[in-house]
Order: sequence, then C-alpha cells, then structure tokens
Amino acid sequence: MNRTACLLLLLLPALPAAAQSPCVGQETRELKALSPEDVAGYLEGRGMGFAKAAELNGLPGPMHVLELAEGLGLTEAQRDATTRLMERHKAEARRLGREYLDAERALEALMASGGADAAQVAAATVKAAELQGRVRASHLTTHVAQAALLDAAQVRRYAQLRGYTGTAAPAQGHSGHRH
Repeated sequence: MNRTACLLLLLLPALPAAAQSPCVGQETRELKALSPEDVAGYLEGRGMGFAKAAELNGLPGPMHVLELAEGLGLTEAQRDATTRLMERHKAEARRLGREYLDAERALEALMASGGADAAQVAAATVKAAELQGRVRASHLTTHVAQAALLDAAQVRRYAQLRGYTGTAAPAQGHSGHRH
C-alpha cells in the first residue's frame, strides 16, 4: 500500500460523519411542516404570536383585558362586550385554523404524491398562506376591536400592567402566553 493510501486510512476515522438533519423525526408527523403544538394552537385558536404587531403597538387583546379586568377598572358593559368579542374571535380563529390545516394537508398530500408540478405546488402554497394570513388577520382585527371598547386611560393602564411601559408590577395571569 502506498503512503497516501495509508494516510487516508489513518485519517478516515477522524473525518466527521455526515451531519444529521435537524428535521430527523419530523418525517413521521401528520403534518410534516407543523409541530403537534402548532397544530393544537390552530385548532384551539391560540394567539401563537399572530397579534404581536397589535399587542406591542398599544392595541390590547381581549384575553389579557379580561385577565386584567380589575386593574383596568372595566365596567360590566365592557366586560360583557369583551367576553362576547373573545368568544366570536375564538370561534372564528378555530374555524380558520381548521381550514388552514386542511390546506396544509392538501399541500402535504401533493408533495407526497411524487407527481406534483410547480404550478400545483405554487397554487397549494398560496392557498395555505392565504388561510394562514386570514388567521393572523383575525387575531389582529380582534385587538383593534378590543381597543375600541376601552378608553384611552384603560389602554395606557393595559400597557403598564403588561409591563410595556416599565412603570407597573409584572402583569397578572397567563404569563406563558406567546404573542
């Protein structure tokens, strides 16, 4: 054996193994592009960060308004209107979430078929993205509707109670919520 071949044989064990994909294990998921937590979030109408643009720009969300009702000094009428808004929004978000998941399933089936062409993939992707956009719009417009139910002082107090202004104690309740 020549010297180069011997050197290669000695170095072979030191060569790194092929990098394992960070996606290993995800190939067994029902919807490969979404985690089980994401699927549950869409089915339950959770926020999942969709309303962050509203929340962080001074537009309160109904769930947190209800959690902070006492600190905000909500009237009974405001509490009732916020509860109704939250119920309508949750129903809409869950319906849209199911529609979005159906579109993702259709895209998944198309990709798994082995016979998808570029036009089919583009159309299925646009449909899923449009539905995901409608989910996000539902969350954002709900924040707009909620802000209209409060007066300016309550909106400012909401920001304080949520910790956005740095002048209040940490927000009460639901601390694990992701916007």
